[in-house]
Amino acid sequence: MQLWNTLSKDELVKQLNESGLNFITISFYQYAKIENPTEFRNQLFLNWSELNIVGRTYVAKEGINAQISVPVPHFEQFRDELYKIPFLDGIRLNIAVEDGGVKHPFLKLKIKVRDKILADGLKDQTFDVTNKGIHLNAEEFNKLTDDPNTILIDFRNHYESEVGYFKGAITPDVDTFRDSLPVIEDLYLKGNEDKNIVMYCTGGIRCEKASAWYKHRGFKNVHQLEGGIIKYANDCKDLGIENKFIGKNFVFDERRGERITEDIIAQCHQCGEPCDVHTNCVNDGCHLLFIQCDNCKSMFDNCCSEECQHIFHLPLEEQKALRKGKDVSNKIFKKGRSEKLKFKS
Repeated sequence: MQLWNTLSKDELVKQLNESGLNFITISFYQYAKIENPTEFRNQLFLNWSELNIVGRTYVAKEGINAQISVPVPHFEQFRDELYKIPFLDGIRLNIAVEDGGVKHPFLKLKIKVRDKILADGLKDQTFDVTNKGIHLNAEEFNKLTDDPNTILIDFRNHYESEVGYFKGAITPDVDTFRDSLPVIEDLYLKGNEDKNIVMYCTGGIRCEKASAWYKHRGFKNVHQLEGGIIKYANDCKDLGIENKFIGKNFVFDERRGERITEDIIAQCHQCGEPCDVHTNCVNDGCHLLFIQCDNCKSMFDNCCSEECQHIFHLPLEEQKALRKGKDVSNKIFKKGRSEKLKFKS
């Protein structure tokens, strides 16, 4: 059996629709020593392919980071097989808050071997990554963030916190997790060594590494929200306690976000109207991630600008010729940062 997917997007959508399967979207991560990541990756791919699992997973010598959708009829088998792996036995599975109106958050199974499961720019051999901050459940998180001696910090990127965040949180204007570590220490933590530091992210993996790093840097009262925003939102609903999160939780799949509350705290980047729907520019030479309302989507044909709209309507061969040899990674990875977005706050 082949160890990768070769179907086109249209073929994948057709295949998923014809399967008639309903999916549960989950995420999990674990730092652990994997001696042969490639061998581990290949076995996962074979096992999960048989269960019709789709999604994105990174494997490295330091562990695994997975965001996947599992067919409902196969979920118990998937979980049982996962728990047979010693370092994943009993691992917490974060279940998506909602589907966001997207039938298929993932279209195919991608499992990649990387140097790290999280791009953090840190030299892990210089500190103990297992010496983590104190994990807080939803009730403990609410109580500690009510304390005036607490600093609450969002460890996500600017385009994530733009559509949703916790009340009273510091939301650094950063592009990547790698960027956030020195910025947060220099701007918000220095001089506050005696305060409670509480951090949060989408599912917990960024805080797992950041809390260990800041403890290594000498900060003692370090805490993190267990399971991140995803687990918190589900726990608040299940326990009937106050939910301090406002707006949407940005997610890295076709949904682009899970609605936690009805508050819309962002605005369309093209006209300024209240909106929190992320999209990618459909011009293949751009793909900029930005926020676009329905009116602007119709007006600009799902493009970020008139320039991209013009290119999008050119014959396909002309589009390919225009982007040939051009490096557009800056547009793709500098998410939400473009002089063309007049109402980017």
